[in-house]
Amino acid sequence: MNLNHEHINDLAEYIYASPTPYHAVFNAVQTLNEHGFTELKEHEDWELKAGQGYYVIRGGSLLAFKLGRDWPNIRGYHIVGSHTDSPCLRVKPQPENFFKNYMTLGVEVYGGILLSTWFDRDLSIAGKVVSLDSLGNMHSTLINFKESIALIPNLAIHLSPGINEERSINKQKDLPPLILQMQERSSGTFSKLVAKQIVKEHGFHPDKILATELSFFDTNPPRLVGAQQDFFVGARLDNLLSVFTSLKSLIGSSPQKTAVLMASDHEEVGSTSYSGAASSMLLSTLKRISGDEVSSYKDFSQSFFISSDNAHGVHPNYSEKHDPEHGPLLNQGPVIKINANQRYATHAESAGFFEHLCQKSQVPVQKFVVRSDMGCGSTIGPITAAKTGISTIDIGIPTFAMHSIRETAGAKDVGYLIKIMTQFYNEATKME
Repeated sequence: MNLNHEHINDLAEYIYASPTPYHAVFNAVQTLNEHGFTELKEHEDWELKAGQGYYVIRGGSLLAFKLGRDWPNIRGYHIVGSHTDSPCLRVKPQPENFFKNYMTLGVEVYGGILLSTWFDRDLSIAGKVVSLDSLGNMHSTLINFKESIALIPNLAIHLSPGINEERSINKQKDLPPLILQMQERSSGTFSKLVAKQIVKEHGFHPDKILATELSFFDTNPPRLVGAQQDFFVGARLDNLLSVFTSLKSLIGSSPQKTAVLMASDHEEVGSTSYSGAASSMLLSTLKRISGDEVSSYKDFSQSFFISSDNAHGVHPNYSEKHDPEHGPLLNQGPVIKINANQRYATHAESAGFFEHLCQKSQVPVQKFVVRSDMGCGSTIGPITAAKTGISTIDIGIPTFAMHSIRETAGAKDVGYLIKIMTQFYNEATKME
């Protein structure tokens, strides 16, 4: 990839290499290791030093932090939260379906997908596999087929009259991807393909596959689009774009307060899991950094949390879907997301603090409020604010086609977000 805007090439490479939350964490960790961060295990004692960087992994979630230069004398946390998961098609445990000599794979829908965008795409499979080797040792390994090995063909227009006027997609019947043809039906074929991929990537042959967590993804790489390359288009911009920008900002920061990156799995399905934003991961980690429970709650009162998740840019063909005074534009800076019913965690003080940071950083800022006659989505912001009591704001980059297999953001907005996040991490003050 050779894209022109600053940071865009690195972002495109990160997204392309991260088809699942597990890969997103793995690739972020490689970058953290290159910049001197140290892994901490939750079951071990920690020895922390001021100015140093550390990270904790739990499943498909990552918590990284850089202790302030004067830690522990300057207390409190500046946290940027995002999520590693995206809507996708998850391979079922016993997925093989046969018709004639075709084999398709049964899938379960993960999150709120724009289903129609998954048809006639070049698809591959990636995820985690738990297996036993010949000695009875258990392995948990990541695989990524990378090559296009499947597709979901549309039904021809001649066989589906009226489909352009009205289409209903049955998740059980219409979505199983076509993966291969064979001379005769042979159960266990998919497991053999998975085992072969483990050999290719990790050099050992699994004696038995115990469990998998595999997902389909589009193999088409991210790219700049438009006559002036204004638009960055790719899969999983919601929310790997925020993971990447917070990672870049954390690495480039020199904080006085402790700077924290939180990238959680399972946001698209409610965050209620052992590693999601509703889990103990953030709270337990911050308590260990603070030293004890009382100190942690004192620190929380001097902290600030930015929930960074994509915002709905006003679509030029569907402008009526936005409130006329709150239609964010691509390439015009990050968006403060506001909802009176607390679907977003933004409040007056947090909005004012963030807007002031944008002014100091010379970063343009916009505001989004959903139409009063439409429902509003939510984020990890309200969940985290409720669990910790930390002052929180919801922000994001304007995006088209959220939850499509390919989403669109403004190329300039990536640089804007990195600039404001770096400023936030370096900021020592908080409005009283």
